[in-house]
Amino acid sequence: MMKAVVEVEVAPLEPFVGAHSAQPTLARAAAASPSRGADYLELTKPRIAVMALFTVGVGYLLGAGAAVDPVVLIHTLLGAGLVAAGGSALNQWLEHAIDARMWRTMKRPLPAGRLTPAEAFVFGAGLGVVGMAYLFATVPYPAAVAAAATLIFYVAVYTPLKTLTVWNTVVGAVPGALPPVIGWCAARGWDGMPGAAALFLIIFLWQLPHFLAIAWMYRDDYARGGLRMLPITDPAGGRTAAVMIATCAALIPVGLVAVWLGVAGPLSAVGCAVLGALFLREAVRFNRTRTDRQARRVLRASLLYLPGALGLLLIEGFLPRLVG
Repeated sequence: MMKAVVEVEVAPLEPFVGAHSAQPTLARAAAASPSRGADYLELTKPRIAVMALFTVGVGYLLGAGAAVDPVVLIHTLLGAGLVAAGGSALNQWLEHAIDARMWRTMKRPLPAGRLTPAEAFVFGAGLGVVGMAYLFATVPYPAAVAAAATLIFYVAVYTPLKTLTVWNTVVGAVPGALPPVIGWCAARGWDGMPGAAALFLIIFLWQLPHFLAIAWMYRDDYARGGLRMLPITDPAGGRTAAVMIATCAALIPVGLVAVWLGVAGPLSAVGCAVLGALFLREAVRFNRTRTDRQARRVLRASLLYLPGALGLLLIEGFLPRLVG
């Protein structure tokens, strides 16, 4: 669900098949998967699911504090994981024709013909329904509501917008930032939602430069698939760089917001500022040298920022309450 967390995707980090390479045949693509089980697993985008569940866990721990219940945490992760997996499968069901035109996705189970669209739909819808029902049955209902909102917004709103408007990245950042809210609501229901809002804000802002860096590196492939990404409509890269810089700069004071909302303390504020400054430095460098290599450096800085910032929040916001 992370467009990623959700899409928050990590999938573009897979080795890219350049335009100079021979186009893989469907026979080669079909041979790439050892079993139908592996194909169904691929539909769930497991790396993205793991990333999303990490933020669900952070949200739960920060929300629960000293009142952590391991059973509730496990129920939350299991239910949210099923919903995330279902959303990813439905996303691939909707986009299988697009995936067939893109080098980096044409080997997926649907465009390669290893699974049918009907199989993917039943699988994805089944996982999503079971996951939401499981959350409603095992944890406070606000967590299930947040999970349902994430699934619906990701599949029914963000996915169709990818071929319609460059604003799809901003829209997609909403469901991508909701997983920690699921965890928070599993711990506290609707109580203390400003704290959940701080976590939402961090991941929402982080996703924009993160995915713009990916979209810049794969702009030709995205254009081939008919996706509307800012780097495609901005070949010089000026607007792309400006958005990267603005959102990275906004991450610098976000630790202060977390302190103000009671999620963290001064260590997190300073740490988030330092990590945000390092992220911003790479975005500024991208503005000067708009190359794929520098975009990858922005991407790497983003992958340093998120676990670092969330780790600091856990250290300062969760551990003292656990031992206090």
